[in-house]
Amino acid sequence: MTSWTVTPERPDSPVALALWRAYYTEVSDRWYLLHEGRRTDPAELDREVAARTGPELAPPTGRLLIARYDGEPAGSAGVRLLDPATAELTRVFVREELRGRGGAPLLVAAAEEAARALGARRIVLDTRSDLVEARALYARLGYTETGPHNDDVYAEHWFRKELALT
Repeated sequence: MTSWTVTPERPDSPVALALWRAYYTEVSDRWYLLHEGRRTDPAELDREVAARTGPELAPPTGRLLIARYDGEPAGSAGVRLLDPATAELTRVFVREELRGRGGAPLLVAAAEEAARALGARRIVLDTRSDLVEARALYARLGYTETGPHNDDVYAEHWFRKELALT
């Protein structure tokens, strides 16, 4: 029987960095293919991965969660506090070959629990128009589209969810 597990991980761990590279490669390639008809330049990919290692996802004000499928690294989700009551959900990713097996909802639920543990009462996120699967996932999981909460140049949709106390 195959199974998912989700555990906290240091953002600078080899597993976290490999998943960040896979995530960034996919979302960057999708953007460049849509807008410029090309894949991400390898040098740009290396610079971006090196520049954004995720220290904001480390304790005490953040958490990075790694999903494993049958023990193998399969996905990630991060949360960080924007203010004492608001957490941001970021880097939600499941390897393509494992999508559709329940990993993404499991990761988001674990991230919501981590946000509650950090004291957040609400969680926000942003995504792009071309990431239609992500937008559908968030809507299915009770997120409501809202106005912008940041000025990220690539953000086109913003979502919010109130976190029930457990």
